[in-house]
Amino acid sequence: MTVPTEPIGSIPRPLPLIDAVSALGDDTDPKLDPLYDEAIRDTICRFEATGSPVITDGEQRKYHNFLTYSVHGLPNTAPDGFKIPFAAGHVRRMPRLTKGPFRYRRYADSYLDVAMRYAHVPLKQAVISPSALSLMYPADGIHGYSREQFIDDLLREHETEIRRCLHKGAQKVQVDFTEGRLAMKIDPSGHLLNSFIDLNNLALSRFSAEERQRIGVHTCPGGDRGSTHSADVDYADLVPRLFELKAGNFYIALAGEPDRVRVLKIIRDCMKPDHRIFIGVVSPIDPRIDRPDTVRDRVLEAAAYIPVEQLGTTDDCGFSPFSDDVSTSRDAAFEKIKARVLGTALAVDVLLRGR
Repeated sequence: MTVPTEPIGSIPRPLPLIDAVSALGDDTDPKLDPLYDEAIRDTICRFEATGSPVITDGEQRKYHNFLTYSVHGLPNTAPDGFKIPFAAGHVRRMPRLTKGPFRYRRYADSYLDVAMRYAHVPLKQAVISPSALSLMYPADGIHGYSREQFIDDLLREHETEIRRCLHKGAQKVQVDFTEGRLAMKIDPSGHLLNSFIDLNNLALSRFSAEERQRIGVHTCPGGDRGSTHSADVDYADLVPRLFELKAGNFYIALAGEPDRVRVLKIIRDCMKPDHRIFIGVVSPIDPRIDRPDTVRDRVLEAAAYIPVEQLGTTDDCGFSPFSDDVSTSRDAAFEKIKARVLGTALAVDVLLRGR
């Protein structure tokens, strides 16, 4: 018996890299290449030292953020797009598409090219969801470029990105769907969330059942500068629709929830037999370093509701989804990851003794 454990994605960038990007004002300047390369090498080395059986490159080169890495710098965009307000009072913004056609500027498999030079264990790759990028299309439309054309282009680009990551050798491709919970805050009627689920399923339906076992969906209430954007939204409003997504793996933030058992019961009642549920057992925005025995207890708590053969563990969120977020240090991030790995192993020992 085993309980797989995986990270979500981002690790805080080294301060010299953050300072250099800020000084140059351009995250693509070739002068930064040695700093990026060293950040990736160091991230992978430290990730492997935690014992994590699956790792990422820490999204070191996804410099702008996890949300718009694929379109950052496109000439047919403007910076005044969709607003994402956080509880702490700050706002992040999406770019706004100004004209067609819609194309990615970069695909996430390019990050695997570098990471695979250094990694000795399997790598996973996070990609952004079609529903998140659909927010780039303005509500009043674009002359000569219909929303239908945009959606066709968006789905094609997303499918291309996932296929490139799978072909490149990613063990898993994780679709970041943080806007799922946010959708219920924006539109409590559920219409927006339903449209997001339908759009993402149009993309996921392009993959075979076998391929979808290597594809997962991550949901959380957001995490940026120690704050969230939708933690006040009841998981009961999200989870039943979430499990309608045609994916084999689900990564669900849970450590930061005030009533984990209630959420676990909702998951138990809605999950399907072919799902693997990775529950969050450490909270990146909690400044306290998690203890392995605390993680163990969270895993055992989850095992009372989710069959062990369908259970996995993860982090609630990435540790620095936006590259300028320094609210969590690199050292703290790796200590939390180590606690996740050790705590999961401790839980497995207890579960084995109980059989």
